[in-house]
Parts: sequence; structure tokens; C-alpha cells
Amino acid sequence: MNRSFFISITFVTILLGVMLGFQFRTTIAGDNVVPRDREQELALEKKNLVENLYKLQMEISDLSTKLEQAGIGQREADEALGRELAKIERFAGLSQVSGPGVELLVQSRPGQAGIDVFDVPKITDEQLLKIVNELYSAGSDAIAINSQRITAISEIRLAGNHINVNGIPLSPPYRIIAIGDASVLKNRLELKGGLVEYLSSQYDILVQIQEKEVVTIPAFTGEFHFDYAKPVKEN
Repeated sequence: MNRSFFISITFVTILLGVMLGFQFRTTIAGDNVVPRDREQELALEKKNLVENLYKLQMEISDLSTKLEQAGIGQREADEALGRELAKIERFAGLSQVSGPGVELLVQSRPGQAGIDVFDVPKITDEQLLKIVNELYSAGSDAIAINSQRITAISEIRLAGNHINVNGIPLSPPYRIIAIGDASVLKNRLELKGGLVEYLSSQYDILVQIQEKEVVTIPAFTGEFHFDYAKPVKEN
């Protein structure tokens, strides 16, 4: 029911009210001059007008209720859509999130005296990727490296003397924040023979892990590009 129809019904109701008043006055004024048959016809018309007016008033009341319910329904739909959009943004990494988790500091172990600085092992993109994958495998909800949010399209790759994350060059030490069950994440990384031990023994990479009651991970600030993928039209 649109607004114009509601206005039309209101106008018809007013018009019928005016006609009813006119017919009523005609009946009273013509008591002495109107034939009895005509008087009965006018009385019947008056009765029909009253009934029609009552029906229109009931319909207007019903329409008003439906319009009000439609407004409430639209608000509820908007709220539901807003909640769904916020959920999608969280999963896509487009909104800042916080919660319990861990903070990792990843750096090369300081070299011993007499060893040239260029002999100090370097952290590779592959090693950072292994840490990220291990955190996700342990149930992490969100991860960032040096404030760069990891998303489904994030790249972690070596570029010259730096490691690029989301196209941003990062330098060690690497501070990795992950949201999830802090004790589970920490224990998973520190398993005997696990990733932290492997990086330490094989590459002299030191991974320090702290459990945190609350950590905050920023939103992804880059842009999404789809050069080839297109939405599939439903039949």
C-alpha cells in the first residue's frame, strides 16, 4: 500500500462525509415537502453512506497499522543488514578488531662476538608465512604483522632487503599480533619440536611470545582489486 493510495482513501472518506451531511440536511429540511417514497429512499441512502463510511474508516485504520508495521519491518531489515555487513567487514579484515590473544616478537638471534654483522641470519618471507599459517591453524581469528592486517589477498614476500606485506616494506624485528585463545596459540607455537624450536635451532631466529588479555588489530587499509573474477549471475 503506497502513500498515494492512502491519501486517495482519505479523500474519498472526507467526500463521503460531506455527502452524508448534505443528504442528512436535505432530509430534515424537506420533511414537509418531500414525498414519503423519496424520504424512504433518502433514509436508505443515508444508511448506506454511514455503512460505507464506517467500512472506509476501518480500512484506513487497517492501512495505517500496516504502514506502521512496514516501517518497523524496514528498520529491522536495515538493522539486520547492518549487522551482516559488520560481520563481513570483520571477516574480510576491513574493520579494527580486538580481543584476547598473543604478541610475538620475531628477530634474528644476536650474533656472537667476532662474527661479521652480514653473517647474522636473516628472517625470510617463507618463515613469516609459516608463523602466520601456524597461528591460523591454532584457531586465530585475526593477525597483523607490524600493524599490517593479514587478509585473504595479503602477500608476504621478499622484496630487496625488506619483506613486503600488503605492498608495504617491513623491517625486523617483526611484531606479530594474533587474536584467539592466548594459551592455545602460545602452546601450539612452543610445542616440543614445533615451529619456534625449529626456527631457533635451524635458523637462529628468536621468537618471543607473550599472552595478552586484550590486543587490537587494525583494519586493512589497502584496496581490493579483481582483474578477472566477476560475480556469477543467478538464474
